Amino acid sequence: MISGIPVSEGIAFGKVLLIKQKDIMIKRKKILKEEIHLEIEKFKKSINYTIKQTKSIKKHAKKNLGEEKSNIFEGHIMILEDEEFSKDIIDLINDKYTAETAVKKIIEKQINEMKNIKSLYLRSRIADIKDIGKRLISNILKVNIKNLKKINKKVILISKDFTPSETSQIDVSNVLGFATELGGKTSHTSIIAKSIGIPAIVGVKNITKKVNNEDYIIIDSINNEIHINPKKNIITSKKKIKEKFLKEIKNLKMFKKLKAITLDGKIIKIGANINQISDINIAKKNGAQSIGLYRTEFLYIDKNTLPTEEEQFLTYKSMAKEMKNKEVIIRTLDIGGDKNCKYLNLPKEDNPFLGYRAIRIYMEKKTIFNTQLRAILRASKYGKLKIMFPMIISLKEIHFLKKELNNAKKELKKEKIQFNKNIKIGIMIETPAAALISNDLAKEVDFFSIGSNDLTQYTLAVDRGNQLVSDLYDPMHPAVIKLIKMVVKASHSHGKWTGICGELASNPNAIKFLLKIGIDELSVNSPDIPNIKKIIRNSYFQRKE
Repeated sequence: MISGIPVSEGIAFGKVLLIKQKDIMIKRKKILKEEIHLEIEKFKKSINYTIKQTKSIKKHAKKNLGEEKSNIFEGHIMILEDEEFSKDIIDLINDKYTAETAVKKIIEKQINEMKNIKSLYLRSRIADIKDIGKRLISNILKVNIKNLKKINKKVILISKDFTPSETSQIDVSNVLGFATELGGKTSHTSIIAKSIGIPAIVGVKNITKKVNNEDYIIIDSINNEIHINPKKNIITSKKKIKEKFLKEIKNLKMFKKLKAITLDGKIIKIGANINQISDINIAKKNGAQSIGLYRTEFLYIDKNTLPTEEEQFLTYKSMAKEMKNKEVIIRTLDIGGDKNCKYLNLPKEDNPFLGYRAIRIYMEKKTIFNTQLRAILRASKYGKLKIMFPMIISLKEIHFLKKELNNAKKELKKEKIQFNKNIKIGIMIETPAAALISNDLAKEVDFFSIGSNDLTQYTLAVDRGNQLVSDLYDPMHPAVIKLIKMVVKASHSHGKWTGICGELASNPNAIKFLLKIGIDELSVNSPDIPNIKKIIRNSYFQRKE
């Protein structure tokens, strides 16, 4: 029995199809001066073909996985169509590098830049960059790319890794599950595996050396177990677990449409955390009553220039209309730290999490902040939008934010543009400083949302992305709990409400505690909503002031 990182729940039984991927060999790195023109033409033809190919993959993904997951490939297309990307490659070809070598160098440069990012979400995009590079180099060299659509028998796939484009083409009628040596929970390959609903475990050390074609294996991603040629008693036991699992999944569906109401009648608002407008559909399907956190930084990260006021306005307006009269909490730009934009030219820092990020950037780049505030205010006419500010540590910052918001309101009023004059504002409580002065902060804002991930790592001085100390990261640590209690009590004493939008909100072991201290809202990843509702409906709400 071996294990890895379970990314898509379920149990699969079947024979192995081992996918061995050969490394693409680049035989010639340099060219003669008279060959430069030919190499540039070869590159241009290949990139145009790769764009066409990727658009076809996106169309297939949209049909089979839905629009949300197909947008992964919109990011691929954006990179391939980026003039700067092509210019950098052509510049290297002009320096007498072959087209394939030039692509490899630019892709490797981008990957090395991303390796230092601490955000798991953003670091997972390395797989996308590799996917783009592999496809483009293969087309330049006219190397056939493995097509997982052509598998015509029921198998469990085992490979060193799958690219997002390969995973999106898996035929679920024949692929029962898969396991890979590489990958992580937040990689797009893992996200796609969850979308197509097949059991998958990634990060399984040396699995391609431990199995052979036609081996019979069990992938149990519920218990993080892979059994190779198991005995009959294990097969029987796992079939019973699968039967129970499928029954639980069926039962959970009924909770999507139900309210999150405790046994003693307290209704808890359940929101969804989203990164983009296409996430709203899956949030609604899973029973979200609101959008508890919209991370606007992804409007900025996936672009080569700052998004305009009009672009942002149209996005926020669409979200407001899509959610009708349900609450949408828009968190203003939380850039910096582990999330960077090249075009902002932010300084490189030794400790970015304690450095120049979020509100600290607004204070110097007021135009960027003003543009976002104007866009949100304009969109507030179309629905129940609220504004939330991140990374707060002082009253001085709140006064600055409110002043800037009032300035934006005055501008729109002068321009005779309609907006919700009474739009509610809240702040993220993600620093110990904010928690300790929460009684003062509660007088200034309408609500709090606890970012338990950052609050935990700042309180415990533990970088949760650092494997050497990640075992010390504990959101239920007494110090963190004490701060959370303090925040909830402070908000209630001033007639305000507090929610949680970090991972603690979806931790089944923490929910009863959160109910007990009087938490008002839980905002989680959409797939977690039915189970959260089930737990709440089987719990009591016992507020202790």
